[in-house]
Amino acid sequence: MRFGSSNGLPPPVIDLREYLDSLYSYALVLSRNRTEAEDLVQETCLRALRAMERLRPDSNVKSWLFTILRNIWLNQARQSLKTTEELDVDGDGAKSAVDTAKDPYAAYVSNIEREQVRNAIERLPLEFREIILLREYEELSYEEITILLDCPAGTVMSRLARARSKLRDLLTSTQADNSSKEERRSDSNRAAAGAQGSDT
Repeated sequence: MRFGSSNGLPPPVIDLREYLDSLYSYALVLSRNRTEAEDLVQETCLRALRAMERLRPDSNVKSWLFTILRNIWLNQARQSLKTTEELDVDGDGAKSAVDTAKDPYAAYVSNIEREQVRNAIERLPLEFREIILLREYEELSYEEITILLDCPAGTVMSRLARARSKLRDLLTSTQADNSSKEERRSDSNRAAAGAQGSDT
């Protein structure tokens, strides 16, 4: 799916396949539902194809596609306010690139940490989930995020700072919970071992 403009300027050559994973991740953050995310990506690609010839050669394609996707989602969200249907929470949206050079234990720990981060991000309010994805995962600049979210740069920076702080708090509390569970498990194992030793 490579397309370019026909407006007399050198047409930007765009391969939409390059952006599908990023679009899907963003759609999943917004919708929190795999099926809806897939539909959002499909509709985004269709609208992008129709508008491709109006795209300037110096345009940021990723930001443009994200803007289309977000606008579609906002329109659908406004329409669905009329209904009381709840969205399903599905957790397959996190990127799961594992370094295959790691030893099995390191890969296991990395998977657990990634799962903890994904779970913590899922617990954030939408405005924080969205800005974390755009900045930390999609690596958009502050200027691109400002345009995409249609808000001042100061708002983007303060929202990102609050999102990072909230995420840090969630991860710290998750790690503390896991440590106390591990200590209780270790204590009960020692107690069981002690009980077996006294029985012999």
